[in-house]
Amino acid sequence: MFLDDGYGATSLDKVAVRAGFSKGAVYSNFSGKEELCMAVLDSIHEEQIAGVVDAFSRDTDLDGRIEAFAAWAREGLGQPRWTALEVEFGAIARQSPYVATELVKRHRAIRAAIADLVRQVTTEAGLADVVDADQAATTLLSLGIGLGTLRSLDHTIDVGVFADTMRALLKGTAD
Repeated sequence: MFLDDGYGATSLDKVAVRAGFSKGAVYSNFSGKEELCMAVLDSIHEEQIAGVVDAFSRDTDLDGRIEAFAAWAREGLGQPRWTALEVEFGAIARQSPYVATELVKRHRAIRAAIADLVRQVTTEAGLADVVDADQAATTLLSLGIGLGTLRSLDHTIDVGVFADTMRALLKGTAD
């Protein structure tokens, strides 16, 4: 429901009715609407991270891995319903210290997962000593969020820039 209707229009009552549970049953699993929405976003993030890891696991050649990632990004990046929910929910962080704290934790965990993947890939490519994995992770996550937001509105935006940026980061450090 969050994906279809958005955060603001979704109530726990509606979720309970659609799921066939009482509101009390929903509250027995989640402290409230914010926690339930975070669980939905966590599930989406897990799927997205699994897709990225899978893309980087298909090939042992660095360029092949980057191309596999670009193919994933063409399909997975900027899905309008998910991106709209993410942006709408993120705006709530301004009024909710709880949401802000939880989102910061999650974004740090995502950056750490990306950094781990960058370390693995660059080590296997012989570039581990020249790539700052943490900085690359922040750059790539920021680019992904920005491109995802743009693509949620205009799906014609080419995500090839993602692969080009990866190559530029690696080429610039390998020279």
